[in-house]
Amino acid sequence: MRIVCAPDSFKESMTALQAAQAMADGVHRVAPDAFCDLVPMADGGEGTVQALIDGLGGVLVDAPCHDALGRPIVAAYGYVASQRLAIIEMAAASGLELIRPQDRDIAVASSFGTGELVLDALNRGASRFIVGIGGSATNDAGAGMCQALGVRFLDADGTPLPPGGAALARLAFVDQRGLDPRLAQCHLEIACDVTNPLLGPNGASAIFGPQKGANKKHLIADLDAALTQWSDVVEVATRQNVRHIPGAGAAGGLGAAFAAFFPVAVLRRGVEIVIDAVHLRDRIADADWVFTGEGSIDVQTLAGKTPWGVAQLAKRAGVPVVMFGGRISDDARQLLESDVTTLVPIVPAGQPLAEALANAQANLADAAQAFCRTLL
Repeated sequence: MRIVCAPDSFKESMTALQAAQAMADGVHRVAPDAFCDLVPMADGGEGTVQALIDGLGGVLVDAPCHDALGRPIVAAYGYVASQRLAIIEMAAASGLELIRPQDRDIAVASSFGTGELVLDALNRGASRFIVGIGGSATNDAGAGMCQALGVRFLDADGTPLPPGGAALARLAFVDQRGLDPRLAQCHLEIACDVTNPLLGPNGASAIFGPQKGANKKHLIADLDAALTQWSDVVEVATRQNVRHIPGAGAAGGLGAAFAAFFPVAVLRRGVEIVIDAVHLRDRIADADWVFTGEGSIDVQTLAGKTPWGVAQLAKRAGVPVVMFGGRISDDARQLLESDVTTLVPIVPAGQPLAEALANAQANLADAAQAFCRTLL
């Protein structure tokens, strides 16, 4: 029996690799000769770096950079030397969770630190990048990131603009001559699971601004106007029409920046990028079962979360899927009508949450063991 164990992380309790190992431990209690292929998964958001370095044999690299308010910090990214591959989560440097709620200022927040991580990886020898762009504190259309990589954004007097999205209202010129030439030889995949355009009622400012501190209508309008000015100037300078492309509004417009300044960059769903990176299609092809899962399985899982991506892939290969969850809501039963063979809760009835989190690996191993016993 060959089982592919391809879970996401279980928030607050297990990394994706730990979850995959727990599944395998449970299987081997019942079927010691079974082959379990451990494939830690992620969707481009939190946990992607860890999942990919675990799956590809990479390491974590600490790099000095700046947070969204320009304060010096040290952030980590993943590096797989054998593939010259850097895996970066922009939230590690420019993330909202790094800023205390009372300190958040979307008008001046900058993605500069994300650019510093890219630069550090270039200096390490990276020629391939996977960049997850969720969880940002910024609304600067990636201007900060581009500045860190050598682009200059200038006002009508030729003065460099200060950090933040609000300053883009004064943008008059873009000087790309200093853009790091090594980027032209790089392949960039941008993990982007939103389809919002850059501007308007469904754009970066209106949809994502409020959660980053834009709690007044006039501020949202001002930020949208600033991004419009950015678009007017940048699209002429780069000869790229980016404001309407799906995903341009992701991460405060960082999606638009990648499309404008790095035409070789490809915006894709995060789980699809990870599937390709770990060669999951090939590993599922001759499997008897696929085990996947995450902390909470509910109707939102159908919206493209990691276990759903794994399940769809397995269905196309004709391989049955078991989805394990710390919590399985009633509406998750819809999964059984589509791509999932069985849903398995891992928490014993009546176990308190704190105990369930502490015993997550043991609980998952027990659940995998119980399921395999029913098979055999």
